[in-house]
Amino acid sequence: MVQTDAILRETLKTPHWSTDIPLDTPHPRPAALAATGYVVLADLEPPIPEAEYLDLEYMDWKSGGDTNFAPIATADGELDCRGFWKPGDERADRGGRWTVNAQHCPSIVSAVQAVDADFGRVRVIKLEPQTYEDALRHIHRDDNNRFNPDGDGWVVRSWIELTDNPESFMVLMEQGPDGLPDPSTEAHVPLHRGSRFVVDTQRLWHVVAHPGTQTRYALISSFTAGPALDAWIAAGRP
Repeated sequence: MVQTDAILRETLKTPHWSTDIPLDTPHPRPAALAATGYVVLADLEPPIPEAEYLDLEYMDWKSGGDTNFAPIATADGELDCRGFWKPGDERADRGGRWTVNAQHCPSIVSAVQAVDADFGRVRVIKLEPQTYEDALRHIHRDDNNRFNPDGDGWVVRSWIELTDNPESFMVLMEQGPDGLPDPSTEAHVPLHRGSRFVVDTQRLWHVVAHPGTQTRYALISSFTAGPALDAWIAAGRP
């Protein structure tokens, strides 16, 4: 933790753009995430076929390292990696529309629809290798709930690991009183193929450490908190 703290203090300074994202709001949140901000689910069986993520159209978009994204659902159905904040159609990360990529990945579309909750951005992330130390330099929080009306469900994100990366892991930390990630709260989620978890990425600072030489792929989907999401999480817990 001493090394982690040193890296964070060296690379992150306040004000940081993540510290400006609200933490305490009147939006209902998933009960299963209340204690730690995340929950690990049972592995997806069977895993998503390789062709469904390798054959998609990817866009150069950087988030959490050397990344590209294949948008499967976006605000308007166009291939776009930006948030749902277009002038005249500003909203939280919900009400997603399928892009042309969706027709090439029916198992992914089925996995998203099986949640039966309002979804926003759905996309496959392509991440090149990076060490734990390098990953910490990209740790951040997400702005999922901009324009989310008070009282509407809080938007969180789910992950499905598409490739087998047993030495890789998601790094999660709560925000400390100084506005930066608190190493004393650090948790790791393993990223073997088929692993699934749900994270409140607006609450938790997060990034993936991905050592090795192979490119990593994972599905990231935004969902709105409510009875449907709660039921899906409960049914998916090991």
